[in-house]
Amino acid sequence: MDRLRKEIREFITANFYLPDPKGLDDEASLIDLGVVDSTGVLEVISFLESHFGINVAEDETVPENLDSIARIVGFVARKRGQPAAAAV
Repeated sequence: MDRLRKEIREFITANFYLPDPKGLDDEASLIDLGVVDSTGVLEVISFLESHFGINVAEDETVPENLDSIARIVGFVARKRGQPAAAAV
């Protein structure tokens, strides 16, 4: 699902400040890099729910699901019932 990764990457790079968007590794922690803060996580969740038609439960708003592009891709794929390996 390269398309899924591309759409998520485009949202992150268009909506959050990155000095070098092309240099952002899919595995890089968006929180540790200061790209996304607590308010930013809410923006990401809103995007995921509206764009991909999924519901993000409160207990799913954890770094394991939302801290990097790769983790977000895997999370969305799982929510949509796709194998995580196919989503990357």
